[in-house]
Amino acid sequence: MVDARRAHCFDGAVFAASVLAAHDEPPLILDMCAVRDDDHVIALFKRGKLWGAIAKSNYSGLRFREAIFRNPRELVLSYFENYYNLRGEKTLRSYSSPVNLFHITSLSWESEDPFEQIATVLVKQKHYPILPPAFIKNLSRVDSRMYAAGVVKRRS
Repeated sequence: MVDARRAHCFDGAVFAASVLAAHDEPPLILDMCAVRDDDHVIALFKRGKLWGAIAKSNYSGLRFREAIFRNPRELVLSYFENYYNLRGEKTLRSYSSPVNLFHITSLSWESEDPFEQIATVLVKQKHYPILPPAFIKNLSRVDSRMYAAGVVKRRS
């Protein structure tokens, strides 16, 4: 990941959480679930009582958030308008409770795939819906200008 200078959001979130841990902050990650789209994993941090996030994404609106949110739900909701698929559908539907990587007692960095262990814990974590099912059918599509502006083009 580091050598290749590339990462998926999950890799980036675990890396960011480990850097936070090196600075004596809890290594927290959170899973955002979508329909007809990929999930998105972010690293959480707090400044005082307020929450922020560090995230890697190919969509500009799914990256870093300043610590200005009162709770993880507010923070997740800040991603809603920017969380869309290639069809222009707003796809974010739920989010997990934060997972503290220090609390995964079964985690072994020497194992064949510690990331698989983390992913398993994250998927099993309680997830909370962000909107009532009746609202979903009335969601508008993403504006074409926002759609075009959101995708980060990779440099060659």
